[in-house]
Amino acid sequence: MERRNIFLDDVRPGPDDHILVKTAEECILLLKDEEPVSHLSLDHDLGSKRKNGFEVVLYLLETQQFPDRITIHSANASAGKKMYNHLVEGKRSGFIPERVKVTHRPLPLTFS
Repeated sequence: MERRNIFLDDVRPGPDDHILVKTAEECILLLKDEEPVSHLSLDHDLGSKRKNGFEVVLYLLETQQFPDRITIHSANASAGKKMYNHLVEGKRSGFIPERVKVTHRPLPLTFS
C-alpha cells in the first residue's frame, strides 16, 4: 500500500508530493481513514475560530497512530515549540515509537 504525505497549513502551499489540508478537522479525517502516512507536517495557527495544529498532535497521541515522520513547521515560535516538545516527551516516555522521527523546522509566512 502506498504511503501518503500530509501538509496542514491554511496559508502556505503544500509541497507537490503532499496532500494539502487547511484545517485540523480535515487532517484528522485523513488520519482516521487509516491509510498509512509517511510524513505529516503541521502548522499551529489555522485562522480564527478553527482548531489548531496542536489538536492533531493530541489526536495522534490519543489514537497512537503515528506516521514515519512528523515535522512541526509553524512560524508561531511558542506554539510550534509546544507541539514539538509534546511529541518529544511522548518519545522519551516510550509512548511514541522510536522509529518516528520528530523535527521542528519553522517555515516563514509568505504572502503574494
